[in-house]
Amino acid sequence: MWRTLLLRLEYDGTRYAGWQRQPQALTVQSVVEETLKRLCSCHLRAVAAGRTDAGVHARGQVVHVRIPPSWRIPEERIPAALNSLLPPDIRVRRAQLTERPIHARYDACAREYSYTLTRSPSVFGRHFCWYVPFPFEPALLAEAASLFVGRQDFTTFSKHHPQTRSYVCTVMEARWEQLCDQSWRFHIRADRFVYGMVRALVGAMLQVARYRRTLEELRQALAARDRRYASPLAPPHGLVLERVFYPESLGVHLWDSESVPCGVHLRSSLR
Repeated sequence: MWRTLLLRLEYDGTRYAGWQRQPQALTVQSVVEETLKRLCSCHLRAVAAGRTDAGVHARGQVVHVRIPPSWRIPEERIPAALNSLLPPDIRVRRAQLTERPIHARYDACAREYSYTLTRSPSVFGRHFCWYVPFPFEPALLAEAASLFVGRQDFTTFSKHHPQTRSYVCTVMEARWEQLCDQSWRFHIRADRFVYGMVRALVGAMLQVARYRRTLEELRQALAARDRRYASPLAPPHGLVLERVFYPESLGVHLWDSESVPCGVHLRSSLR
């Protein structure tokens, strides 16, 4: 009987061309699938909840793999077995075996991303936050974030993708957190995200915080559903896929706490 293996991964996306397998490119999916092949001597397809772009990181990527009856590694030993073969910039944090045909992407009911920017350049943080060398007003970041909460069409703040039929997303939370005197982190949770959406929103909010466009112009741009009114994308290296949420009925237990519901609870702030 085939079962489903669920994995919670974290990875540093710096040297990868994104999650999805591509010809002549190193991707996280190709590395994970090659590692699974070394473990079980057969090709297994790893399907992720979110197809992160080149240079984007993950702290809570969820992957499902359909495994054959011949699989013999017990659940509690799977992380150690995979991590012994994976490169140090990809780690399995938790694994779960289930007989349910759970789909990491289509069964997810919400995802959460973060984006970090800083006014203080650091050798140690250069791959994980966007260094912004010019002044901006943090309070305006929070005001701009509040415009994105709710169910809206994010065509303006997205990349075109031929397979995307709808650009409507419900943003449950959009807030900025001040990490220290010179660093801020944006948190956003939604039922779904369209291509380039978080980077587009961060780029637009920063323009507002730099007084390059007004809050009203940002509101009008969102309503226009026209990419001509977008701002330049924020660079990929500040973006992290933090967590993926599933309905409680599926019994996914890849985190220590599953207390955050998938229901819509709208929130925006700067704290």
